[in-house]
Amino acid sequence: MSKKAVIVLSGGLDSTTCMGIALAEGYELYPITFHYNQRHDKEVEHARKVAAHYGVAERHKVVDVSFLGQIGGSSLTDTAMEVPTEGVGEGIPSTYVPARNLIFLSLATAYAEVIGAQVLYTGVTAVDYSGYPDCRPEFIKSMEETINLATKLGVTSDEKLRIATPLISLTKGEIIARGLELGVPYELTTSCYQGEEEACGECDSCLLRLKGFKENGVQDPIPYKTKIG
Repeated sequence: MSKKAVIVLSGGLDSTTCMGIALAEGYELYPITFHYNQRHDKEVEHARKVAAHYGVAERHKVVDVSFLGQIGGSSLTDTAMEVPTEGVGEGIPSTYVPARNLIFLSLATAYAEVIGAQVLYTGVTAVDYSGYPDCRPEFIKSMEETINLATKLGVTSDEKLRIATPLISLTKGEIIARGLELGVPYELTTSCYQGEEEACGECDSCLLRLKGFKENGVQDPIPYKTKIG
């Protein structure tokens, strides 16, 4: 029986690293991407490129959850709000999208149940991150328990669905180092919250990414308007 993994693939650095890790761990890749009316919806295009790079474009699901944009409450879904550029600070930033990972993992669970996958990979990290509550180990543990209470697999089989978070205790520099070892195609990824043709180099996500590549002594392969630090 083949080993199958659903990967929550945004087209960003972390989720693409998860693709490389899942492949290295012997899983067939089944990526799922969410279009949630995000400011940086360019990431969906990058996710398609990543899926094609790994030869799994036909398995790649792109799911419309644009109601998150209708709900609002985040600078990533409400263009009237400014994306912060002062770097990662205290508290939960405006780029937090309410219930995003809760919804994404629920839908990824549905895909996993349909195809008979054993594991969900998500690129959450609790070290170099922006303080999102749905990236914490406590949330992942609780969510894993919940999906196994709510699914046919969870209640009828001894084999439970697992949420794999291989990056959760790594810094951005450590994540990039792991990806470089695996040949992860970082040139196909995007991390910028602004979603323009060139990364801004100023938002929290760009700053963390640039810091990670600098720690590895490697040039980030994507173009930037501005590089701070």
